[in-house]
Amino acid sequence: MYPEADPTDVSALGNTQAALLNKGCFCINLDKDALRRALELELGSPGLAQLVEERCPYVFAARPVFVTAAHTQKMAALIAAIESVVALPAYREAVLADAPEIARHDPGGAKGVFFGYDFHLHEDGVALIEINTNAGGAMLNATLARAQLACCTPVQAAFPARDATRLDERVIEMFQNEWRLSVRGRPLRSIAIVDEAPEQQYMYPEFLLFQQLFKRHDIDAVIVDPAELTLRDGVLWHDDLAIDLVYNRLTDFSLETTASAVLRQAYLERAVVLTPHPQAHALYADKRNLVILGDAERLEKLGVSEAIRAVLLAGIPRTERVTQSNAERLWDERRKLFFKPTAGYGGRATYRGDKLTKRVWGEILAGDYVAQSIVAPGERVMDPADDPQILKFDIRDYVYDGAVQWIAARLYQGQTTNFRTPGGGFAPVYSLPLAAGNGGCDDCTNASGGR
Repeated sequence: MYPEADPTDVSALGNTQAALLNKGCFCINLDKDALRRALELELGSPGLAQLVEERCPYVFAARPVFVTAAHTQKMAALIAAIESVVALPAYREAVLADAPEIARHDPGGAKGVFFGYDFHLHEDGVALIEINTNAGGAMLNATLARAQLACCTPVQAAFPARDATRLDERVIEMFQNEWRLSVRGRPLRSIAIVDEAPEQQYMYPEFLLFQQLFKRHDIDAVIVDPAELTLRDGVLWHDDLAIDLVYNRLTDFSLETTASAVLRQAYLERAVVLTPHPQAHALYADKRNLVILGDAERLEKLGVSEAIRAVLLAGIPRTERVTQSNAERLWDERRKLFFKPTAGYGGRATYRGDKLTKRVWGEILAGDYVAQSIVAPGERVMDPADDPQILKFDIRDYVYDGAVQWIAARLYQGQTTNFRTPGGGFAPVYSLPLAAGNGGCDDCTNASGGR
């Protein structure tokens, strides 16, 4: 799969080294004691740290993932290209015309926090699988970064833990900027982290990490179900706390449920800053957008430059709507396709075409789905055994206002990421080359492919 690299081709060398390290580097470990100490420090309680271990036993992967600097650059370039298209009035008009009415409501300046661009990497480049507008895991990854044990200085230099502290600062800057953009004219004083039955959510420990981070920066923070909010005299309240900003972790993207009714009203009346908001989801995360972003003719009609079109077409797998008119062809081609609901999230109701039954195919035709060409995920060998555990991985870029804040991997087995795989979960990403003139740890990049 990875032939011997031309020593004059830096990109090829990086691909080969990354492949070797993902196949044979077992000398970088998760320091579980350091992770527990970091959780206790950030959560302020040993009991809460234990809750993370009990609630999320497979959220932190045992090994890191290696990528190349060329991959990270291509991901950033694709993100920038998408941002440039989303900024076009013609694109926004076309997308919002087919979106729920609430998506056309002016969000009052807020851009939307924690976009997640999810990629599969391959030898020649990157493939954008989907975009999420309430991507979880950033705070968990910052904690994870502080608990890595590397075998040597070149390896550690590729993933300095100090960047985790910088991420904390970026998070606060991001929420403060959302507040400033909404022109409220006073300091941000309170944030509600909102999700349905939050204490039952798998990512509840991350909500606690956010709460503590906000409080360390003198921002009151509560974790609440949307049904616990009330609207009085033009102000959103939780009990006796007036809420300035809602950090929205709901998967009710258009605020359509009964539980979201008060939040919806507060948003429409500008009684609160909501981030991310329905318009962000419509412009970025609706999977029908990938059909437009990967269609050369449509992009040209929208006024997208030739250079940007080239970046988009190279990085977005072919995606098309599933309709009755193309159903027969898509069924025949199903083994090369992945089927996803247009407003789906978290891998729910997604199907590899080679696993489809006629019954499920009928449900897809009755629903609102896209078909996306399959790009295989990367693989990480987890141990040096004769019959080793091999996990798939994807890469998530956390993005705010077009800028990449953090890069993480997710290791898993099965069709999609699931946080149910022993040894899997979020993993640190080490970007090659590790050090000038070396390219990594000699023990891991030797001819045998590892130790």
